[in-house]
Amino acid sequence: MSNVYQRRLSLAGIDAAGLSMEDLRALVRKILEGKIHGISFSPYVEGQGPGTQVTADQINERLSVISPYTQWIRTFSCSEGNELIPAIAKQAGLKTLVGVWLDDNREQNEIEMANAIEIAAAGHVDILGVGNEVLLRGDLTEDEILDYIARAKAAAPGVPVGYVDAYFEFNDHPRIADACDVILANCYPFWEGCPAEHALLYMKEMYRRAQAAANGKPVIISETGWPNIGTAEGGSVPSEQNAIKYFIDTYRWAEEENIEIFWFSSFDEAWKVDAEGDVGAYWGLWDKDGNPKYF
Repeated sequence: MSNVYQRRLSLAGIDAAGLSMEDLRALVRKILEGKIHGISFSPYVEGQGPGTQVTADQINERLSVISPYTQWIRTFSCSEGNELIPAIAKQAGLKTLVGVWLDDNREQNEIEMANAIEIAAAGHVDILGVGNEVLLRGDLTEDEILDYIARAKAAAPGVPVGYVDAYFEFNDHPRIADACDVILANCYPFWEGCPAEHALLYMKEMYRRAQAAANGKPVIISETGWPNIGTAEGGSVPSEQNAIKYFIDTYRWAEEENIEIFWFSSFDEAWKVDAEGDVGAYWGLWDKDGNPKYF
């Protein structure tokens, strides 16, 4: 590795080797007490996941844990009780990126769309995210997604509408990028096997690629994060120190360059193991019981 590249890496983030875990935890607390831009929020508790009906009481309880530390929340669905989250979040003084879950169940998609439009009409949506990683999963065609986006824009005038997917999907599908008011890009150095010491530089490159696809439209990093437990993904190693360092680096960069970032996620969620392996359960800033992991 060249000396120039080594200097770039050292300037890109903190020197975790020179700080104790106590010092790192104190930095996390300081960042959170200043309120990060946003965080992904699902109200599920142990034994729950998609397909579970959630209640207003449960939403209130889980939201009360995170609301002192963030300005926005991002949701993923407008059904199974999740449609209650935006109004409750607004009552807590939070802004909302409201997610409409779309997949190959077109009947359920219509329920999601109808509920989202109702929530927007009630004034509880600051940004509407129509679909999440639908292209990445291959659940719908580009034309089908474009139709859902167009319908949302027509039904919710005045509400910025975007689509959420991995950053590179907007480069690969310029019509999707053109249809969005805002580009909502998921940026995960972890899932691309990037070693922790290079992760911030890699995320910056992901963001620049999303910007190129956006053609001047706003770009929000709608998800990024790092797990603390589980199997490594190539050069990406889950650990407490790596998760903490990535969090600190991410929000220092966000502050320096005024980047809007939603951290993934609020709580550890065991249900994600089925799709993502053992590492899927450990992305939260809080554990499954709502206890802080890093501060």
